[in-house]
Amino acid sequence: MRDLDCDVLVIGGGPAGSTAAALLARRGRDVVLIEKSAHPRFHIGESLLPRNLALLERLGVAEAVHAIGVFKPGAEFVSDTCGRSVAFPFRLALAGGAAHSYQVRRSDFDKILFDNATSSGARGFERVRATDIERHAGHSIVTVRSESGTNSRITARYVLDASGRDSFLAARRGNRQADKRNNTASVYAHYRDVAPRDAAMTGYISIHLAQDGWFWVIPLPDGVTSVGFVGTQAAFRARHGDNAGFLDARIAASPTLRARLAGATRCSEVTATGNYSYRAARSWDGNVCMIGDAFAFVDPMFSSGVLMAMTAGELGAQTADAWLDDPARGRILAARAERRLVAAIDRISWLIYRINDPVLRALFMSPRNTLRMRDGLVSLLAGNLDRDLRSMLPVLAFKSVYRVARGADRLRRAWRRLPRTVARQSDLQDRVA
Repeated sequence: MRDLDCDVLVIGGGPAGSTAAALLARRGRDVVLIEKSAHPRFHIGESLLPRNLALLERLGVAEAVHAIGVFKPGAEFVSDTCGRSVAFPFRLALAGGAAHSYQVRRSDFDKILFDNATSSGARGFERVRATDIERHAGHSIVTVRSESGTNSRITARYVLDASGRDSFLAARRGNRQADKRNNTASVYAHYRDVAPRDAAMTGYISIHLAQDGWFWVIPLPDGVTSVGFVGTQAAFRARHGDNAGFLDARIAASPTLRARLAGATRCSEVTATGNYSYRAARSWDGNVCMIGDAFAFVDPMFSSGVLMAMTAGELGAQTADAWLDDPARGRILAARAERRLVAAIDRISWLIYRINDPVLRALFMSPRNTLRMRDGLVSLLAGNLDRDLRSMLPVLAFKSVYRVARGADRLRRAWRRLPRTVARQSDLQDRVA
């Protein structure tokens, strides 16, 4: 690369960065898009949500994604405790919209988005990594390094950081914090010959609720299935051996998943990722803005990652476009976008924080539609994370039922402990006497 000038530099060619770059280029902005790897490249997060589809239409890539995807009509939860399976079909979502989505190989999906950005007019460079940034009034200078080790400088009036879990800006500003309420890690791989679900459940993502965590089972094209375990600190403290041995042991300990993978063979390396959830203190500052995983990441239980990233990319494009003409207007849009994204993250995190709670699991495995509570949960699973009264009120009702059930469970536990407590106090009094 040589030194470049541009309106907007987008760091990272994943879903957030490619979405922002395509939309900005179509608005006539001079955009440079850099990606540290080269497409196609492996990435986790293979399950999309119905809310993704409208965004794919706006980008003009819906047909291309349809061609590489496995039709996904809903999500299935399976309990290791009782062995039950409960389906949540997207067609029941209260806020309307698409009633299906897709499971995709991220290598293919991300390449479609990156190629769409460059065909829309963005100047795309792969195997180029951002290494430093200098902030100046009205512009920033980002030092980048090519795979050969050559350094170049890109001067941009606006910078969108879509660097993913690298968090280029947040790491340099020191304001990225791990989410202590959801300090999980994951281990995952691809398999062949996984036992298929029956016809009515074809294409569903399966969530197996296991001890100290949960598994995802995602059907992909060409007979491949993505299987991953997301576990608590307790689960990973008990780990012995390498990543492959740990994943094998966790599968063997899950009666529902063990049966489904009895005839399967692993066809990829086993990969582990730690410190799953985090958030930067702030997503923007003047003429720089963090979008997608560069700003925040939440546990992937409800497959919200790609949707959140692409939504942030669209909002980031609007912010950058406005700032280039009117910085004051850009700051307003940046603050508004941050509030919207944080509210969406908090809305889905409420469920994620409690997914290992036996009380919440029991409610999930016995869904009732009183006050449309089940359909409200389906709306969340479909990616309806914005404020919408049609789904908000049923979800609030579900939260209220959970709190009552949780309180009752605590009372039952306290009541069961009471005889032992009385016996210990009586024994202590006898010893003192």
